[in-house]
Amino acid sequence: MNTVVEPIKISDSEWEVMRVIWTKGKTDAKTINDLLSSFKGWKLATTKTLLGRLVKKDILQTEQSGKKFVYSAKVSEEETVRSATENIFSHICAKRVGSTITDMVAEAELTQEDIDNIQMVLQEKAPVSEVTCNCIPGQCICKENEMEEKV
Repeated sequence: MNTVVEPIKISDSEWEVMRVIWTKGKTDAKTINDLLSSFKGWKLATTKTLLGRLVKKDILQTEQSGKKFVYSAKVSEEETVRSATENIFSHICAKRVGSTITDMVAEAELTQEDIDNIQMVLQEKAPVSEVTCNCIPGQCICKENEMEEKV
């Protein structure tokens, strides 16, 4: 039986909260707010709202410790990054994925180890002869060009 994995969708502010939780492992709202408030200008109520949304999305779990709640991640940072990447690629023409990856590599600060790892993956990658456009007609120029060629 094939199970469809739901994409992990979180807002930019929720990412900020999750990065603290992934780093800390388990933490409470006040600790998160203390770390982020000077950079984000958030009040404790804002942080608690974001935590509530993440719990509702089933991304965080809570346990009560005395009078406070302690939060921990139900999904890993790696899973979330992978899901976000897949989401980006699902919104662009399949023929543009390669150039998008090229742009991302060109813009990123990379260590020699990062570059070596990318080169190793590329050496092991089997190329395809052609990438097929996956867009609905009108979403990119590929289908328009195909239609013009048929006329």
